[in-house]
Formats: sequence, C-alpha cells, structure tokens
Amino acid sequence: MKDELGAFCKESHVALKGAPAGPLSGLNFGAKDVFDVAGHISGCGNPDWLATHSPAETTAPAVQHLLDAGADLAGKTHTDELTYSLMGENAHYGTPVNVNAPGRIPGGSSSGSAAAAAGGLVDFTIGTDCGGSVRLPASFCGLFGFRPSHGRITLEGCMPLASSFDTFGWFARDPGMLARIGEVLLEETPRAMRPKRLLMAEDAFTAAGADVTAALQGALEMLRDFVGAEQSAVIAGDGLAACFQTFRTLQGAEIWANHQEWIERAQPSFGPGVRERFAWAATVSASDVAEAKKRREMFAERVHHMLSDGSVLCLPTAPGIAPERGASGEVLDDFRARAMELLCTAGLAGLPQITLPLASLDNCPLGLSLVGRRGSDMELLILAENLEAEGLAAES
Repeated sequence: MKDELGAFCKESHVALKGAPAGPLSGLNFGAKDVFDVAGHISGCGNPDWLATHSPAETTAPAVQHLLDAGADLAGKTHTDELTYSLMGENAHYGTPVNVNAPGRIPGGSSSGSAAAAAGGLVDFTIGTDCGGSVRLPASFCGLFGFRPSHGRITLEGCMPLASSFDTFGWFARDPGMLARIGEVLLEETPRAMRPKRLLMAEDAFTAAGADVTAALQGALEMLRDFVGAEQSAVIAGDGLAACFQTFRTLQGAEIWANHQEWIERAQPSFGPGVRERFAWAATVSASDVAEAKKRREMFAERVHHMLSDGSVLCLPTAPGIAPERGASGEVLDDFRARAMELLCTAGLAGLPQITLPLASLDNCPLGLSLVGRRGSDMELLILAENLEAEGLAAES
C-alpha cells in the first residue's frame, strides 16, 4: 500500500489477511499502534517504548474480532507518544497529513488512523479514545468518529493510558460504514432510534464560541427538524472548566500509575508537551484524587439523569478547526484546554459519543457531537445513518 500521508508506521509494520468470509469481507483497516498483534511489538508512538518491549504473544481481541469478520489489517497507524496528546504531532515520527485541512494537524492521539481514513487509504480505521483521541481528530479531518460506552468493547491487549476513561473507537468516511463496524464489534442487532428530545448544551456552545456555533447552525436546524423536540440544557452546574479539571486530575493520576515504573526505569525521551504532561501527572496527590472522584460521581449522576429518558445531548465536538502545523506550544495548550472542556463529558460519565462531519469553518471540517445514555451505542450509530438518509449529511 502506498502511503503518501505518513499515516502508517514503518518501524512496527504488520499486515494480516482476515478470514475468507464474513460481514466485513473485502474491507481493509488500519489499527492504531497501541493494539497487540501476535509476534509483533506495538511502538506506542515512542522509539524507547519500541526498544524496551517484547513482541506480543496474542492479538488484541478487538483486532482479532475484525479479522475474524473478514477485514484485512493493512498496517499499524501512528499515534502520539503513549497516546498522551490530542494534536497528532509526534516529535519522533512526524505529523500525518490532514487531506481535508491542508497545512493543519490531523489531531491525536489517533492521528494516523484519522489521516488514513480521511485520505481513503483504507476503508476504516480503529483507535482509542481517552480524552477525545478519536472524536477530536474526526472533527479535524472531516470524519465520522465513535467513542462507545466505557467498557463496552474490550481493551485487552491494548496499551492503557487512564483505564477508567480509556475506550476503543473507530473512524469512517460515511455513517453506514461506521454502523457496519459497530454491528460486528458491539454484537448487537441494529434498531432505529429517534431521540425523545434533543438537549442543546448551552454551556458547551458558549464555550466553543460564536464562530463555531454559527458554523454549526445549518446542521443544527436540520437536526432539530429530524428529532422534533428540543430543550436547552446545561451540562455542568459548576462550569465546564471545573469538569475538565476533575477529568485532568483523575486522568493524570491513572496515567502515572500505569507508566511510572517504565518511565523511571527506561528514562525515555519524550517530545515537547508530552514530556511536561508526564512530569505534571507525577505530582497529582491522593487528596486531589479523592476530591476529584467525588466531583466525578456527582457529575456523572447529573448527566445520566439528563439522558435517562432517551434524550440525546448535542454539543460541538471541538472549539474550532484544526490548528496549523507547527503552531506554538502555547497555542496548542490553549486549544487543548478548551477542547477538553467539550470532550470531558462523555469521559467522566462513561457515555457513548458520535461526532458527525456536518459543518465547516474557513473551508476546514468541523464536527457536531451527539452523546447518548449509557448502552445506547448502536442506537447512536443507526441515528447517524438515519440522519444521512434524511439528507442531513448531504446538506452540510
């Protein structure tokens, strides 16, 4: 396969044929370089990780499930270092090309998967989403992206980042393909879903800003028409910035618990941004974690109650289009913080979220997200298909 986008790994390449027949027969996919493939080492975006780990004994069950369904693995795709970034600029391996926003980053940490899917190198790609590592690059690259309910799809055989937030995730260029992958991985019979009502997250749209909100208006109007019932909602009683701080504290503590031993032993070289985040994660105290856990429980209960009647929460996926390649660390850190205010809801509450490429701003893609109640994964995927059938995606 010819890769002119820098999406696939050369240092940890592996390709496998899928089963001769199955529901995904004839399709090929790329897998983020954090999933185990028997006999191969996952590089996890860092040369020191690659050099200090042994080949996997077994293939990650989720990857094997796709192979057994007939899909061919075309290769491993690039990731940010140990997945601890949202931007997709890897200091060791470079930045994959975002074909739908030339000169701009693809987003991360599932950067190679997003770039490969957007560029048509494969039929679909898989990644992981902890803080937004599928949803944000999907918005940047003009893709359909899905984060399932936490724990819905096994992450056995996958490098952990922050286990109480980590999920599987996948990208596709159309909602039919996204749902087709969901049917295999979720092992659930599709059923149509028309939400009871659309909850418009006022605080999220305010946080995203006037330009983003205006760019999404056309898609929002058609979504309102499709659902038929709408209500304003506020996600966070104490503000989205406070929710992000809760997420950040718990995520940081889990990240350090997962990787402290290897970092202190291997003394790896990390690139800018990633290096500083790991250093900060080491400082999170037990008292900080205890307080954050209480806030998380209250927040999750609030959001679960909002969605318990079959309503769907609507919010911008991102606070803007993809930043330019080579932007300063200050610019990227600011964008990351604002993005996490929008992305942390699904993570804190363990909920499924789909991002739809229904808008653009300055000729670059911009996603609109729908968050459903826990366990409504397949319903969200079918909802996206139904929206396309109604002409929503075609109008964007």
